[in-house]
Amino acid sequence: MSQVNLEDRELTNERLELGSGTTYFLGPNLTLKNCTLVLKVSSRSLIVPQARFIDCTLDVRKELKGFRWEHAIFKSCRFTGRLRGNDFGRWPDSLGAQGGIEDCDFTGAHLDGCRFIGCDTRTLRFPEWPCFTLLDPGQRWREWSAVAWPGDIGRVVIRGFEEYPPLTVAVTYSAPDLAKRSGTTPEAIKATLQHLDGVKY
Repeated sequence: MSQVNLEDRELTNERLELGSGTTYFLGPNLTLKNCTLVLKVSSRSLIVPQARFIDCTLDVRKELKGFRWEHAIFKSCRFTGRLRGNDFGRWPDSLGAQGGIEDCDFTGAHLDGCRFIGCDTRTLRFPEWPCFTLLDPGQRWREWSAVAWPGDIGRVVIRGFEEYPPLTVAVTYSAPDLAKRSGTTPEAIKATLQHLDGVKY
């Protein structure tokens, strides 16, 4: 497998296509401004030791699963495409991690199980229904556990929030994807969400 290293540089107004069959290192000391990144790679082919994305568009053409952007800083960026199990922001247990996210727009993206850690959700635009965002899950899980959730969402998903990093400020799910995994329907999920505080959809 070939390898591409982008480090110790600043790129402006570039279009970068990250395709399959190659491992990409974004950083260290990489700054991208007003760039478009077209991502067609799996999470194992993407390594971000340290990078800043400013006013960039990240167009995810192949669903990106299970990626932690803990060493990436995003400011005023726009995301499109499908992301599952991605983490954004600053992880408290990551040595040297300088991750962060602010003023970013996810309204054109489809998120499922994506967490936002140590950031200000007021600066972020989350995708609308059929996605939904739960705010402060680590603080509200006890309150939400008392709710009669459809399927096994309460027992599996909501109880799992207890194990989240303390600074987790939001988690966004895809209602159709969550419903399929949990033995219920998007409509039943929405009916439950309508009675909760701390929800965006």
